[in-house]
Amino acid sequence: MSAQRQIFRFAAQLRAPATRTARSTVQQRRFASTGSTGGGAEKNAFVREREAIKEHAAGTTELWRKISIYTIPPALLLAGLNAYNQWTEHWEHWEHLPPLEERVEYPYQNIRTKNYVWGDGDKTLFWNDSVNYHNKDKTT
Repeated sequence: MSAQRQIFRFAAQLRAPATRTARSTVQQRRFASTGSTGGGAEKNAFVREREAIKEHAAGTTELWRKISIYTIPPALLLAGLNAYNQWTEHWEHWEHLPPLEERVEYPYQNIRTKNYVWGDGDKTLFWNDSVNYHNKDKTT
């Protein structure tokens, strides 16, 4: 070998050990989230599966968003309308019935140990005169 070539090789060996040993002993870790240097050609099965899951999730999210916006409000509206119609039909039916006969009031019904703070003190907060029955005169 020529002397000049030996000098160049020696100089390269002096410069290279720091970079060469650093690369050979400590290899750079690559995570799935980092971009690949091969331009995407080296995607492994894991990355392909995660991308497929993301695409599926995006499609499913869009489907349920559309269902929530375009089908649920009309369904709630129809259910509410049906409930209102049945409610009014029920009370119209009760209006045409003859009055109820006197009902027996048993001692365990409408027990009052003290008066309520509202109204006349005898009726509960959710009292409905057309449904609930209480005759103070017949209590034993």
